[in-house]
Amino acid sequence: MTSIESVIIEAEDPAAAENFYATAFGLGDRIRVRAAEAPTTGFRGFTLSLTVARPATVDGFVDAAVGAGGTAVKPAAKSFWGYGGVVRAPDGTLWKIATSEKRDKGPATRDVDQVVLLLGVEDVKATKEFYVEHGLTVGKSFGRKYVEFAAPSSPVKLALYGRGALAKDAGVAPDGTGSHRLAVVGGDRGAFTDPDGFVWEQAASR
Repeated sequence: MTSIESVIIEAEDPAAAENFYATAFGLGDRIRVRAAEAPTTGFRGFTLSLTVARPATVDGFVDAAVGAGGTAVKPAAKSFWGYGGVVRAPDGTLWKIATSEKRDKGPATRDVDQVVLLLGVEDVKATKEFYVEHGLTVGKSFGRKYVEFAAPSSPVKLALYGRGALAKDAGVAPDGTGSHRLAVVGGDRGAFTDPDGFVWEQAASR
C-alpha cells in the first residue's frame, strides 16, 4: 500500500521556510523544504491541512503562523462543519487549520491529530482511479466531488477535491500557472507523476 512519508515544499528561501514551519506548526519530518526550481503564479493546486481537537487549538496555530510571518487568508470562524481558518505561509503554501468541534472542551494545545494533503484536481474520478492503480485504498468517496484515501499509518493523509472547489474553500482564486512547488515522498511504487502534475518521489531506503 502506498503511503505518504513526507511532503516536500519548494521555497525560494528554504532556510526561512524551515524556520517558519518549525515555529508555526512543529511538524518535524512530515514537512520538508528544498529550494524552488521552477516559477509559479497564483493558486498552486493544493492545500495542506492540520486537523486538531478544539477551536482554541485552531486559534493557537493560526496565531503562531501569523506571528511567524504567515498571512491570514480566512480568519478562523465557525462553519457548518466545525471551526477553522486558512493562512498562507511566506513561501506561498496555503494551510487550513480546522476542527469538527464548535465549542472548546479544554485548553489550547500544540497537538495535531492529522496532517492532510488535499490535491485540487480536474477530474476527481479519474485521479481516484489512478491512485487506486498505484496502490492506495479509498476510505471515503463522494462521487466526483471528494475522495479520501485510507492509510492509518501514514504520517500524511491524501485526499482529492475539485480544483475550483478547493480554491473556494481556501478563500483564493482558482487561477494559477507553473509549478506546484510540491513533491510527495513515500510508497513502494517508485517515482511517478499523477494526471494533474503532482510528483511522487521514492522514499529513501532505511
